[in-house]
Amino acid sequence: MIDREKFKENFVYLDNEVVIEIIDIFLGEYEARLTNIQNNISAQDYAGLKFNAHSLKGVIANFMDPPTIELSRSLDERAKHESSEGMQELFVNLKQATESLVTELQDLKKDFI
Repeated sequence: MIDREKFKENFVYLDNEVVIEIIDIFLGEYEARLTNIQNNISAQDYAGLKFNAHSLKGVIANFMDPPTIELSRSLDERAKHESSEGMQELFVNLKQATESLVTELQDLKKDFI
């Protein structure tokens, strides 16, 4: 869930058009990011998983969504330690949280139009 107050503080100095563009970029690429992460898990490609989970965490951090940030951080840590225990369940939770984030961003975007 997005902390809307912190979100607006994070983007306070940007024009509304820039905020919309940042949101749109994420909306356009999140599915590919999740697919890459799923592929990394399936292939037990821990280096790729670490890179992709860490990258997703950084992008999501911009949107001030602590639960989704924590899930991506946990996946990043598991990849770092090459621990596959519970990884698929963690990914499912991350995917659900990311999809909720997408819904929230689509709604929040209206505040900047």
